[in-house]
Amino acid sequence: MNLSVVILAAGLGKRMHSHTPKVLHEALGKPLLQHVLDAVSALKPAKTIVVIGNGAQKVIEKIDNGNVQFVIQKKLLGTGNALSVAREKLRRGPVLVLNGDGPLITTKTLKALLKRHVQNRNVLSFLTFIDDSMTGYGRIIRGESGQITAIKEDKHTTPAEKKRFRELNGGIYLMEREALQYLDRIRKNRSSGEYYITDIVSLVSSAGKKLDAYNCPQEESRGVNTRQELYEVSEIMRRECISKWMRKGVTFLDPETSVVHRSVTIGRDSVIYPNTYLEGKTSLGNKCVIYPGTRICDSSFGNEVIVKDSSLIEESRIRDGAVIGPFAHLRPHSVVGRNAKIGNFVELKKSTIGNGTKASHLSYLGDAEIGDNVNIGAGTITCNYDGINKFKTKIEPGVFVGSDTQLVAPVKIGKGAYIAAGATITQDVPPGALAISRPSQQNLANWVHSRISKIKKQSTKIKKGNKGTR
Repeated sequence: MNLSVVILAAGLGKRMHSHTPKVLHEALGKPLLQHVLDAVSALKPAKTIVVIGNGAQKVIEKIDNGNVQFVIQKKLLGTGNALSVAREKLRRGPVLVLNGDGPLITTKTLKALLKRHVQNRNVLSFLTFIDDSMTGYGRIIRGESGQITAIKEDKHTTPAEKKRFRELNGGIYLMEREALQYLDRIRKNRSSGEYYITDIVSLVSSAGKKLDAYNCPQEESRGVNTRQELYEVSEIMRRECISKWMRKGVTFLDPETSVVHRSVTIGRDSVIYPNTYLEGKTSLGNKCVIYPGTRICDSSFGNEVIVKDSSLIEESRIRDGAVIGPFAHLRPHSVVGRNAKIGNFVELKKSTIGNGTKASHLSYLGDAEIGDNVNIGAGTITCNYDGINKFKTKIEPGVFVGSDTQLVAPVKIGKGAYIAAGATITQDVPPGALAISRPSQQNLANWVHSRISKIKKQSTKIKKGNKGTR
């Protein structure tokens, strides 16, 4: 088919009251424009052009993936002008035109539009919907026999026309090259000073060319112009995504308080507690349990992983049967082995934790490679930073690290070694050795009684001295 796609994304977005271009505002963790690009990518277009204007450089930096060509609309003269700016970059074949602030459109609906357009040999096809609660959308004007004659912008439509013509413009058009020639005949609107792409409809109709409109789900036609509308489309996406996973065998104890991005995958029989956030490219295996207050970003889980309350996991990998939290923080590039335990107030950073290893509480393990079945006592930290460079700590399998231990990297603890509580380890520890770095304990007999007697004598002298000065 040699399809080209043009996405109009140059608008100011004044009603967003933001320094960020409207199309870069995020719905369910992804820019509005990216949602539209994802929907059209499955059509495998020969070329995808994004028309930008407001905050052009920001849009390019955020969106550019090598598959999109950007065209700048220097003067924001409306949607008709925006399409004209992109026209010279188009290839032969039909052109699909969409708005960059319409993130709910689906590939399924676009494929249906393409199919009907080809079957009916239209010069111009576009999507419409009916919703009496919606405002701001152009009205489809039809003649006595039902033929489409025009699209009239909402602000230029009379109350009588609104009552008679209930069909609204979805803002998505499929045009043959023949229809694009009418762009040159669009006249500037007197009140707005803009060129409306909708005027092509009346020009094509007047010329007797074949055109038609196809109804699509109302939700898919929703655009975003305000923060309220941004919330509303995000909520539609969120509910749709969670419903999908519930149909596939995932339990949500309170779906209204959980957030799951579209890019997340969840295994069967997993249980998601309230106030949880699964974001980015996160994947959960089967029978995982995610307790309340947890946020997981771009991380992969094996089967039967448990994450207890109020934990944060970022860009990490968790193997089968591991238990994380509560109040744990796994920073990027951490790996937790099978049946390992990362307990409350434990922080990992760029560390690998072996199978069966336990760090149950109050520890920081950064830039560490820790083997299987290691015990990390409470209050243990790897001192990985000297103020200039980061260094690595290596702990071999079977090591026992006592509480309140500092491991000053670079350092290696040999297989099966023991680290005494309260130790500061600055040198390698051989396998099977006990490392101690603290003074020998001394017990001073009767020290407490002597100290109390001394304090009492000093107090008596002070009192007598105060009486003598009166």
